[in-house]
Amino acid sequence: MEYILSDRVQTLKPSAIREIFKYAADPTVVSLSAGNPAPEAFPVDAIREISAKIFEENPIAALQYSVTEGYAPLRKAVGDYMKKTHNIGRDFDDLIITSGAQQVMDLITKSMVNEGDTVICEAPSFIGSLNSFRSYNARLCGIPLESDGMNLELLEKALQTEKNVRFIYIIANFQNPSGVTTSLEKRKKIYELAKKYNVMILEDNPYGDLRISGENIPSIKSFDEDGIVAYAGSFSKVLSPGMRLGYVIAPKTVVQKMIVCKQGEDVHTNIWAQMVAHKFMTEYDFDGHLAKLREIYRKKANFCMDLLDKYIVPNKITYQRIDGGLFIWCKLPDGVDMADFCKQAVLRKVCVVPGNAFLTDEKEQCSSFRINFSTPTDEQLEKGIKILGELAKEIL
Repeated sequence: MEYILSDRVQTLKPSAIREIFKYAADPTVVSLSAGNPAPEAFPVDAIREISAKIFEENPIAALQYSVTEGYAPLRKAVGDYMKKTHNIGRDFDDLIITSGAQQVMDLITKSMVNEGDTVICEAPSFIGSLNSFRSYNARLCGIPLESDGMNLELLEKALQTEKNVRFIYIIANFQNPSGVTTSLEKRKKIYELAKKYNVMILEDNPYGDLRISGENIPSIKSFDEDGIVAYAGSFSKVLSPGMRLGYVIAPKTVVQKMIVCKQGEDVHTNIWAQMVAHKFMTEYDFDGHLAKLREIYRKKANFCMDLLDKYIVPNKITYQRIDGGLFIWCKLPDGVDMADFCKQAVLRKVCVVPGNAFLTDEKEQCSSFRINFSTPTDEQLEKGIKILGELAKEIL
């Protein structure tokens, strides 16, 4: 039969990263393309112990239907933690648990964006969020990133000229894919611009707890006194991505509509996973666990940047050093075909992510690619980066 698909999905394409995973599944391929946590970062013993206790003491609660808003003890634990450690959450806010932070992107777009409305994003930006916005036929407006965040002049111009801007999407800490951290000065100016033009901010912060150097910078949500910021948090990079746990802290009016939309999507987030996260936060050394993660990624990131300096930089590929997160953004010399470079790398059994996958317009010219250092072993990292350096040398 002829299958007639909705207009909304006609132009959607598979995630470039997920497609690359098909190649990366080959054990002979060095994958620098994933964004998975390091295997040694998972608190396996604690999760095993907590799960056994849950299924011994309260199995039905973990297996039964529950409320859409999320497991009440976890909601309280997250809310208390975010207020105490990050000054996030006001009387006008509410908090719900979602199926990963990715669901926050979907729910807030479904709740706030009509077809043709504009979402302003950093350029480049996270492909998963961009595809969520695209799935509702939002118009994407990319604002170029500078070394300390979005170009504010172009941001204000977009706010003045774009029609029906619904929100500004920003990953302020160790941005995916660029690794850029938005400065405190720019965070405050972005907030003031959003307030001036009556536009919300969607602040996505999956990597904020993974700072490896420098001082913490207050989140945009921490100085939200006007109810214009929605904050998306995640357990994926600090506990387990497979558990699919995220959360949103946002004005109650917006959250109430997100709850209704979530009821139609998945009814509620996995309750067993929520119960595990609650016990991990309240009965185990959560801060000590985060410190352990930072030490793991500090070593891996510094090792990766040392390798880049050794094999990549001498061959005229540049990158900006990072203070946290899981990714490094590499720029090829002018005149080098980025897509061909990535293809040639795959043929040499090294996977990286082409930079155009992260653009609001994938047809736009791009000379960069993204690498990840958290998933591969040290041996794989050195092998893969050395191959990329050799490839660059041959091309140049």
